[in-house]
Amino acid sequence: MTNFQNKFDKVVWEIVSSISSGRVMSYGEVARAAGRPRYARMVSKAMSRSVEQLPWYRVVRSNRTLAFEVGSEPYKKQQGLLEKEGVRFVSGKVIPLDSDKAKDLDELLWGPPD
Repeated sequence: MTNFQNKFDKVVWEIVSSISSGRVMSYGEVARAAGRPRYARMVSKAMSRSVEQLPWYRVVRSNRTLAFEVGSEPYKKQQGLLEKEGVRFVSGKVIPLDSDKAKDLDELLWGPPD
């Protein structure tokens, strides 16, 4: 393993480990947070090299769908783990807990009501 790959992997592991329950990030968002915006395809490889269990199921495609074939066992497992955390699925897309899409526009612009 190269020095770059080792450093990238460790940063990815930290980022994925820090994704809160009920939230998700895309592979591209993880790569950008790691300082490598064009390395989205390397994120899953980095995750697979972790010796510690990561909340892998909180990482999804950029269009907020799961990366597995719909109906497959891995898809069902990821969907089930996310649903246990309160994540909803609408038309196959992930709607995280406390999604901005569920908030009132005034609250988004001006903050929560007093």
